[in-house]
Amino acid sequence: MPKAPKQEQEAAREEVTEVASGVLRMELPIRMPGLGHVNCYALLDERGAAVVDPGLPGKASWRELEQRLARAGLKVRDVHTVVVTHSHPDHFGGATRFAKESGARVVAHRSFRFGVAEAAHDEPEVSVDDLTAQTHSHAHAHGEPAGEPAKPTGPVGIAPREPWKSGRTPWGGAPPRPSFKMRMRWRVARWVGGLSFVPRITDTVVGGDVLRLAKRDWFVVHTPGHTEDHFCLHDPDEGVFLAGDHVLPTITPHISGLSLREDPLAAYFESLDRVAEIQPVRRVLPAHGHPFADLAERCRGIQKHHVERLERVRAIGRDLGLATVEAFSHQLFHPRSWGSMADSETYAHLEHLRLQGLAEARRERDGNLLYTTG
Repeated sequence: MPKAPKQEQEAAREEVTEVASGVLRMELPIRMPGLGHVNCYALLDERGAAVVDPGLPGKASWRELEQRLARAGLKVRDVHTVVVTHSHPDHFGGATRFAKESGARVVAHRSFRFGVAEAAHDEPEVSVDDLTAQTHSHAHAHGEPAGEPAKPTGPVGIAPREPWKSGRTPWGGAPPRPSFKMRMRWRVARWVGGLSFVPRITDTVVGGDVLRLAKRDWFVVHTPGHTEDHFCLHDPDEGVFLAGDHVLPTITPHISGLSLREDPLAAYFESLDRVAEIQPVRRVLPAHGHPFADLAERCRGIQKHHVERLERVRAIGRDLGLATVEAFSHQLFHPRSWGSMADSETYAHLEHLRLQGLAEARRERDGNLLYTTG
């Protein structure tokens, strides 16, 4: 019997609900693997509203957003600010349209980028486990982390190939690609109406900055891991935390091996630790799924998942000996999950182990990396 979908996989509802003082939740439909909706939040003030993560690009998503704004008594011209939590299309898609039609400013982290490391953005929003579970069931402390992200040096001092330049991943395989249908949808979105697919960012922020939204101050918390440019917003007055994709209620966000960070999993752990310490937080507003209460507990649960996965990778290595990322991936994931996205998650975990001194790697003449955890 098929399992019920997880919260993040539920279809978007048309209702607009107030989830905190002056904060409205608008669920927008999206057609992305593993997800059924994205939450766009409207933060109301005397000038109109700011919106956070305005859905996918394209006419269909824009119509849905207009309808939900109308339900809230708002028009497009009432939106004076767009906040983009990170550089994935389901979070910035409507920003360009708002900038054109209402003159809204567009706020993102200063490291926001889309297209520079495009292969990394071709990977899914959610972990491979959550992605394939849905497919299977349907078929059957404020502040900026110190320092800038380093370019990865790669195992044993051999610089990995940058996949957006060479067409190959750092571990030697083909980089993940979205489906043909999705690639065509993005291409059409670039062409339609003469609007750029990617918004022009007018206001950049870093950790510790303050944004005045919904008549109160929200602190920017930089949370690299899911993407380098991801940030959350904390409202200490009401104890509200806008979490983006950093912390989701029932699934885990994808941690890609294709990153400018040397150790993206370590960056994610550090971000989870930082967020878990923030007080007060009484209401967490994620980008997918329903609002929830205990932020620290959810951060610990996500970390526990990854620690268990690291132990599993070590055990696989003891059985396999020296092996490719793909060989590890085939032991780590169910056959229905095999492919470049599973390899990417596996590589992120292997590199974390290597940098902790718990794995070794060498590069073969053909460019493939071999790992051992024995």
